[in-house]
Amino acid sequence: MKGISSMATRQVLADLTAAWQAGGGEAITIESVGGVDAAQRVQAGAEAFDLVFLASNAIDKLQAAGRVVADSKVDLMLSSTAVAVPAGAAKPDISSEDAVRAAVLAAASIGYSTGPSGVALQKLFERWGIAEQIQSRIVQAKPGVPVGSMVASGEVALGFQQLSELIHVTGIEIVGALPEAIAIDTVFSAGLVTGSTHADAAQQLLAFMASPKAADAKRKQGMEPA
Repeated sequence: MKGISSMATRQVLADLTAAWQAGGGEAITIESVGGVDAAQRVQAGAEAFDLVFLASNAIDKLQAAGRVVADSKVDLMLSSTAVAVPAGAAKPDISSEDAVRAAVLAAASIGYSTGPSGVALQKLFERWGIAEQIQSRIVQAKPGVPVGSMVASGEVALGFQQLSELIHVTGIEIVGALPEAIAIDTVFSAGLVTGSTHADAAQQLLAFMASPKAADAKRKQGMEPA
């Protein structure tokens, strides 16, 4: 089998597929790229994929377009957006919405991704009325480039990304998840790609990934079962 996913789920999917195959499940190779690119490639239909793993709304769009089999969508994990600074830097207060707004205004540079969390942050900055004020200090990561690596290199002073993509990056300090009032949580789902020649095995794999047996692997990577 062959799958494609966004970068946010790369490590947890590697752990889950390893456990699946260790238990005798059919082998699968999952390519992890930027979420926008993954969706475009499945939409184009030029490549043979059995499964696609993306944010829930992206799977919905592919399903509506007929590229994902109807009723095959399975919600797998919930990922929260966290804040990071370079190792050794002072950690800003992010305990409230006002505190996060103040931290953003004070930051020399702000980084976020092209994925769901980045889109949500852009809307948040617009709602706060500071989008134009901070525009020159915004650094949007290129698809597939971890925001954490930009924080570690010093390219950005304040980074926002899925916790799952930050927890294994060296050279950064995770300040914490966004407070509840402005939490940016993403449900990652999977779907069976139309035309898959391994439909039965693919659906068995998704059932395993959604089962309680998979919960510990998800938490290990900074996520929660969906």
